[in-house]
Amino acid sequence: MWNSRNWIGGEWITPSAGTCAVNNPSCVQEQVGVLHLSDASQVIQAEEAARSALASWSRLTGAARAEHLYRLAGSLESNVEEVVRLACLEMGKPIAEMRGEVMRGVHLLRYYAAEGVRAVGAVIPSSERDVLQYTKKVPLGVVGVITPWNFPVAIPIWKIAPALICGNTVIWKPAEIASLTATRLVEIFAEAGLPPGVLNLVVGKGSQIGDVLLEKISLDAVSFTGSTATGTRIAQLCAKRNIKYQTEMGGKNAAIVLNDADLEKIVPMVVSGAFRSAGQKCTATSRIIVESGIYDAFASALQRAVAELKLAPALDPSAYLGPVASSSQYGAVTSFVQLARKEAEILAEGPPPATGGEQGYFIRPIVAAGLNVQHPLVREEVFGPVAALLQASDFNEAVSLCNQSVYGLSASLFTENLSYAHRFLDEAQAGMVRVNQETAGVEYQAPFGGMKLSSSHTREQGQAALDFYTETKTCAIRYV
Repeated sequence: MWNSRNWIGGEWITPSAGTCAVNNPSCVQEQVGVLHLSDASQVIQAEEAARSALASWSRLTGAARAEHLYRLAGSLESNVEEVVRLACLEMGKPIAEMRGEVMRGVHLLRYYAAEGVRAVGAVIPSSERDVLQYTKKVPLGVVGVITPWNFPVAIPIWKIAPALICGNTVIWKPAEIASLTATRLVEIFAEAGLPPGVLNLVVGKGSQIGDVLLEKISLDAVSFTGSTATGTRIAQLCAKRNIKYQTEMGGKNAAIVLNDADLEKIVPMVVSGAFRSAGQKCTATSRIIVESGIYDAFASALQRAVAELKLAPALDPSAYLGPVASSSQYGAVTSFVQLARKEAEILAEGPPPATGGEQGYFIRPIVAAGLNVQHPLVREEVFGPVAALLQASDFNEAVSLCNQSVYGLSASLFTENLSYAHRFLDEAQAGMVRVNQETAGVEYQAPFGGMKLSSSHTREQGQAALDFYTETKTCAIRYV
């Protein structure tokens, strides 16, 4: 049985503002652990600890901070299988996918550790004699990190690692569903010798401690990933306080299939984009736009592919997709499935869950067709294994349909036409555009983020993350 704890100022604290049982979404009768929920006092303690640690941490050389991150990476790698199993039990991602996610966390730590010895500024020519003028990047201070449950290891690390290498200290508030995994991660980091107060973990419900974190304590920046409604509110609160903020929010991502696409190659990619992680990715393919000349052939191939997907408990190594993460998620996604059955043609549907699956939050993957562009299944983010299939007369209409969304996170085009490929990369209104690749799966060294209501228009991952977690200081000195 696992238990969540807070890690504040180098000490483990079991909060006492309530408890919540964590059950396995693959088998809801199985209790995985207990969450111990925080109140406002723990958030205030975390801010005091992070503020106290900031001076010494920010004064370390980049190389010294890098050594800490390298140790974190090594420690996490040594505990991969334990973290993988716990995360599978807590939120239901299939074990093969979860193993890849944890290793992504290891690589992210090493990637950002390497930034500790890279340039952090530039020399700027002065118009005056005997003046040296240059810029340097300096840390922001104390950063609040608020993370979702769907990537319980990778998303926290791709926020925390660049924040730390830049010299900031962190208060991390994970989603409740991912808090057991968060606790184990921080235990591993503490065992690796991360100094007290540099990273502080506070477990609790957003409704109980979110406002304290965002409105009451002294923060210098906030990085958030989650729903558009919550992200928009966070942006408003941060703007009111003049706190730097970063919000990564929803998506309604489109994959366009043109007449010349090779179905044998591209159908598996479209299916993966739509249904891996049970569709619980902000970059998941939820709209499939197919040119009319290949529509029937694609629809038949898609039917066959979806019918062969294995829906099974997360620890089954052959599972293609597992359950959705929670009771509330099950209810929300099921309502979209019921709407599809009532108002759409169910073009493709996966088989029932494997033996024992009836005890979990399993939802069979479906593809809905016969919908107009104003239908909720085409416009709203489902965050589950539900995709809408649309038909386009040609490339121009396909791109137009792709862009008819309030979101603009990721989009893909499948074609062998180089001209259309380049036009799509220019014309698609999304922060991440890909040709002959699925909408999900952006590499960790590349900037991650969206346009429109998908993002606050900053970028995570890659070199772009360093821009968010620092401020630029312009320096000049006359030496005569």
